[in-house]
Amino acid sequence: MRGVFEGENVVDVMLVTGDEIRVPSRQDGPFDLVLLDFNMPQMAGLSGLERLLARPEQPRVALISGEARREVAEKALAMGACGFIPKTLTARRLVNAVRFMAMGEVYAPLEFMSGPETRELHPLAEKLSRREQQVAKGLTEGKSNKEIARDLDLQEPTIKLHVKTLYRKIGASNRTQAALIAREVGLA
Repeated sequence: MRGVFEGENVVDVMLVTGDEIRVPSRQDGPFDLVLLDFNMPQMAGLSGLERLLARPEQPRVALISGEARREVAEKALAMGACGFIPKTLTARRLVNAVRFMAMGEVYAPLEFMSGPETRELHPLAEKLSRREQQVAKGLTEGKSNKEIARDLDLQEPTIKLHVKTLYRKIGASNRTQAALIAREVGLA
């Protein structure tokens, strides 16, 4: 989108949301800012941001997301992003944030960055006890029962019992399937 903000301060913005990450070429015209959607299909975490920031023309890139947590925003800013925009921003605040970043500043909403880390659990994850969630996280990390037991300061038979209960609650028939389901519901 070009010249989205009409009036005396026009800001040229490129919104990257398609299947392919690309930086505007010279024939596209200069852009003041590239907005990169964190949830686009081939983003693969923050690697899309990393690829854009590594370009020789070093575009100003901001991450926009409706689902990313504060941890992701902090990593993006540490990597060199000029901002993080949650999709929950009002239109007025979005326009102001874009203008602010286009002027060379770094933007991240204070209430998002300093508020309590909130994360909604998938309904399947809500069925699990805190200990079962910890065991599931261990499974997603590829750890053995012995390693999980050591990490949680428990006995290995206790972990075996939690794994068996976990399988039943999430409908898994083996460790790999349990790890994939746990990762899918956000326990990784």
